[in-house]
Amino acid sequence: MNYLFLLAVVSISLLAEQQGCQSLSLFESSPRRYAILSTLRTAAGILGSSSLLSPANAAIVETDAPKPKFVRYPQLRFIAALGDPKSSNGMGCDQWGLWRDDPGPRGVRLSNADALVKEGAAPAGWKFDSKDWWLEEHGLIMGQPTSLARTKLDKSTKEILPYKRYIVTGDREVTTILTVFENGRWELAKGSLYDVTHLPCRSARYTSSGNSCLPQNANKNQFPVKPGAVMPSVDGCEKQDYAVLFVLGEEA
Repeated sequence: MNYLFLLAVVSISLLAEQQGCQSLSLFESSPRRYAILSTLRTAAGILGSSSLLSPANAAIVETDAPKPKFVRYPQLRFIAALGDPKSSNGMGCDQWGLWRDDPGPRGVRLSNADALVKEGAAPAGWKFDSKDWWLEEHGLIMGQPTSLARTKLDKSTKEILPYKRYIVTGDREVTTILTVFENGRWELAKGSLYDVTHLPCRSARYTSSGNSCLPQNANKNQFPVKPGAVMPSVDGCEKQDYAVLFVLGEEA
């Protein structure tokens, strides 16, 4: 067991009490916060197991090669994922996104949508695109995620490898390795996409080719959204729901 990584996971768990999903940090009760701390603290033991590697992942890590090592993030990150919830692998991760910071606390309430649209930027500094914007489960308008990195630099050979590994969890029973590939394929070493989805965190992307897709059209009475439920539709917009995964760290 890598004791440095054990300390890293415990550090992440302590940060989670204050920096988790918006539903965790501002709106939910103390028992909810304690639940996520317990889940994240167990990650150290799970990460120390070689069973995390699926047959496909094992093919990447040759038998005589050292096992992959992971480094923690200073705070939780969040993946916006698309795919069959029942699947453990698939295509399309080139359409996934990553929030390096919790987008909820940096969001703008629907009641302040007029000012956001007029100014074109949130108080937190992120830019608003009226043709492509995001909502979370409490009706907060969020900044767009960045593209999820799908390649890795091998520091020893300076070679760019066509895949990248992350440690993900849904704050329930499964904490595992997510491998994303340059060609858009993704796979989990254990469990399904549903298993690593954090159900209280809901997110959806609202798009339009015209000028009619505005957050002011959202019905405030439809928020907050229940855990696991779909996000509300908004008049004038095309909607795409995304699963939200907690990201603890990545391969060193």
